[in-house]
Amino acid sequence: MNYILTNFHAVNEGEIFTGKIWIIDGRIDCIEKNGGQLVNTVHDYSSLSFQEINLEGNYLLPGVIDDQVHFRDPGLTHKGDIYSESRAAAAGGVTSFMDMPNTVPNAITTKILEEKYSAASEKSLINYSFFIGASNDNYKELMEVDPTEVCGIKLFLGSSTGNMLVDNSESLKNIFSQKNLLVAIHAEEESIVRANSAYYKEEFGENIPIAYHPKIRSEEACFRSSEKAVELASRYGTRLHILHLSTARELSLLRSDIPLNEKLITGEVCVHHLWFSEKDYATKGNFIKWNPAIKTEEDRKALFQGIIDNTIDIIATDHAPHTFEEKQQSYFKAPSGGPLIQHSLTVMLEFFQDEKLKLEKIVEKMCHHPAELYRIKDRGYIREGYWADLCVVNLNHSWQVNKSNILYKCGWSPFDGETFRSSVTHTFVNGCLVFENGRMHDENKGKRLSFYTNEK
Repeated sequence: MNYILTNFHAVNEGEIFTGKIWIIDGRIDCIEKNGGQLVNTVHDYSSLSFQEINLEGNYLLPGVIDDQVHFRDPGLTHKGDIYSESRAAAAGGVTSFMDMPNTVPNAITTKILEEKYSAASEKSLINYSFFIGASNDNYKELMEVDPTEVCGIKLFLGSSTGNMLVDNSESLKNIFSQKNLLVAIHAEEESIVRANSAYYKEEFGENIPIAYHPKIRSEEACFRSSEKAVELASRYGTRLHILHLSTARELSLLRSDIPLNEKLITGEVCVHHLWFSEKDYATKGNFIKWNPAIKTEEDRKALFQGIIDNTIDIIATDHAPHTFEEKQQSYFKAPSGGPLIQHSLTVMLEFFQDEKLKLEKIVEKMCHHPAELYRIKDRGYIREGYWADLCVVNLNHSWQVNKSNILYKCGWSPFDGETFRSSVTHTFVNGCLVFENGRMHDENKGKRLSFYTNEK
């Protein structure tokens, strides 16, 4: 269906404007700004049929692009799957995701990777890409990947979840010296984590209090691993992206004095590291157990400042659902990770409501910058000719997170009971209205993301 969108405030490329948008065959065909004259030489609008949607003065944003999720498909689908988690994403204004390789089996071959793409083409309501995982012995597989069709290589420098720790020096050299794909890393020094685990296990046994999680997954473990990766990337000229930064100290490894398109080494923060701090373990327990760990209030404040001063380039989620029962186990048995993608945009809009972030900055870090950093074709902006990946938010509609409106397959959220002052009202994916005022339209499926091999 073709649409005309009216009566909105669009937030895009550092400005806010009113106007109309025409969507034809899934793409933004024409943008009329601030009452200007319609100029279009491609289509005769009088011969086309449109559905007009009055957005009632709400805010129109590019769809959120989340570059770090774990949708658990295949092999762990009791926690979540591509269909369930993409529904939750669409309800949160997310129109594209990039999924991690630590599924079962691990996506460390092109065959397994393509099987995941095939499943997504049938299940996902939003657009998708999948990282290929690195191991100590799959370099030839990595080199067979088409860089126009895959978002990057995921490298675990700490084992985290799964069995994909890469610790062989020759393997690391090969991965960092290749120029085809971006390398995204989970950075925690495994030897430090193991030593800290043994120390606290000696003191507490199996029942280590969750408050010690940031001491086990410590600042030192994060910094040493990130430092090692930055040194390798600097030596070989690698496009390196440090996922889920959690410490103030790591920010010293990144630059804020150059624009994103000049950076080879970039960084990301996730919403939970911006919202929670170690004081929240007392009430949230294992339900905010992530790797890397949520750390101090000082770390949280520094990460937030990193968004403002452009040391940090992207805001994402590391959406990683586990069942409620799994999370209630003792420290070593309870898995790390939690569901976030339905609520990431509304979380960030709370910072806008508190006058801590501008809407333009939120859009930059959640929509524009993921598209630029990964060189995604025709997405991440409200531009003529681009795919109509859009979301609409009402900044004056409060609602409370509870089991009746949580769409994650696992059925819980670390924000359960939280009242947010903004809500997502509409989500368009490739010009299709997927989410509308609480109702899902799941007739259409998302598309595989495509990438430029070089900077546009």
